[in-house]
Amino acid sequence: LVDFRISDTPSKLFKIRFVSRVAKPAASGAVHLTRSCVVGSGPQTSGTVQGNLPSRHPLCCPISIARCSVGNFDPLCAVAVVRATRQCITAASTQAASGTHTIMSSVDEAKELICQMCASFYTQGWVSGTGGGMSVKAGDRIVMAPSGVPKERMQPSDMFVLDAAGEILETPVARPAPYKPPKLSECAPLFMSAYQLRDAGAVIHSHSVNAVLATMLTEGASEFHITQLEMIKGIAGHGFYDDLVIPIIENTARECELTDRLQAAIKAYPKSSAVLVRRHGIYVWGPTWVAAKTQAECYDYLFESAIKLRQLGIDTSVAPMHTSPPQAYGHAATNGAEPAAKRAKTAAKPAAIVLDIEGTVAPISYVTEVLYPYAKARLQSHLEATFDDPQTQQDIQLFRLQAEQDSSAPVPPVGSGKGEVVAAVVAAAQADMAADRKGTALKALQGHIWRGGFQGGELVARLYPDVAPALEGWAAAGIKVYIYSSGSRAAQRDLFSHTAAGDLRRHLSGFFDTSSGAKVEKESYDNIALSLGVDAPGDVLFATDSLPEAQAATAAGWRVALTVREGNKPLPESGLPTSQVISSMADLL
Repeated sequence: LVDFRISDTPSKLFKIRFVSRVAKPAASGAVHLTRSCVVGSGPQTSGTVQGNLPSRHPLCCPISIARCSVGNFDPLCAVAVVRATRQCITAASTQAASGTHTIMSSVDEAKELICQMCASFYTQGWVSGTGGGMSVKAGDRIVMAPSGVPKERMQPSDMFVLDAAGEILETPVARPAPYKPPKLSECAPLFMSAYQLRDAGAVIHSHSVNAVLATMLTEGASEFHITQLEMIKGIAGHGFYDDLVIPIIENTARECELTDRLQAAIKAYPKSSAVLVRRHGIYVWGPTWVAAKTQAECYDYLFESAIKLRQLGIDTSVAPMHTSPPQAYGHAATNGAEPAAKRAKTAAKPAAIVLDIEGTVAPISYVTEVLYPYAKARLQSHLEATFDDPQTQQDIQLFRLQAEQDSSAPVPPVGSGKGEVVAAVVAAAQADMAADRKGTALKALQGHIWRGGFQGGELVARLYPDVAPALEGWAAAGIKVYIYSSGSRAAQRDLFSHTAAGDLRRHLSGFFDTSSGAKVEKESYDNIALSLGVDAPGDVLFATDSLPEAQAATAAGWRVALTVREGNKPLPESGLPTSQVISSMADLL
């Protein structure tokens, strides 16, 4: 019996049965052997004998023959193994070729690659002083650089091999002094986080000076922002005009203690392929080692650019004034008229501007992928921790009133047990979130949860890069700017006071929420116009991404601009209530 595995597909384990028959001795005394083999599944054991596929095979990978039950095993039997398993391996190679990304074809190849890459990173100053490192996935094995070894002098034999759960399968043999005994990198749990949470194919950890300084450009910032630099296009899912956002987590005394913070950042920023560690460095990953390397180089270029431009007084986190993507991401100007930006500039200056938030000044993805999940994950803990606070009791009372109006499952009355009240409110809030219901009760509770995140530094408002300069410009021109959003007024204030560009509330004159009425009803805009004290409804300019909201505001006599941003719901080609369609706040006036 011979048990073996194929290095490229280590999950495919096979058992080969070799049957040796001894024929009658010939006159010369020679012994004639015949061999047959059967392919089936079986357990994996340690490898001892090597055989190779023909070079013309698409995988060209080694086969490890494990153990033979009949004494000394003839290595020529590897030929029989190759022939017997050719069909199985060909099927495996076809499956790999049709996957979402290409993985390293063997552990040995991954070991060689890490040595080459780390030697290159050393020349760039990313892994000096034995710091930093790299890890690459090979099938269901993970090859990882060791700790405490000069990265420019590593050899393939220095690598650790782990399984998909992070358990060590292969420990390198110690090298003679002055090298230290082999030690698995303290980065291991952080590398594993990228593999397990993002299905990464490779992870790079750099101690680049540029990455370290990038975390210190804005004191206390929890995000690094940069926009309108060409190399942003080298980051997966981003274009030149996008606001590239990289989360920043605080450093710890030991690298392995960063795991929880790194995992939280990975979950909170699903579009990011990197996490910065303040005063420490960066972790970058990609579906392949090529993607990880490319992105690491692009990130470092962008960090260096941000640092040098800051020295010139240029903030790369804010888009230059009067720059915007080409006509609304492909949305044509309506009615064959002149461009929306030009039409906007010929209109009379409004007395007041009212802005929507989601899809207008902030990406929808920030709300749906960061704010909503943040609040949902903390519903119960927030209610339990603040249950006796008057503010939380007011939030609970709003859910009681909502349940009465809806004739839905009631929230237990005042004086009921804490546990049953909290459970009822959590269930009601989760139901509202699942239905995308933007009621006053849910928005008030979410706003109070977000406030804790903003004040604690866990949340930083992510606005489009054209928003801050536009607000500043409008304020300088004497135009009052207001916010009208389904989020509570308190949540709006918290959001605009904790942006990457700083506290922007100084540019805003007030906030409106659904207590003024539903955003799709004409009467709501009538009420707000009265509060603004304008001479005529047409003195108010409203910017929103929502067609129903634009229609309601138009019915109330307001001027309206529809915003088209990446990720927004497409607008119809005809029947719009306004001819002004913009993709940047720089084009509103």
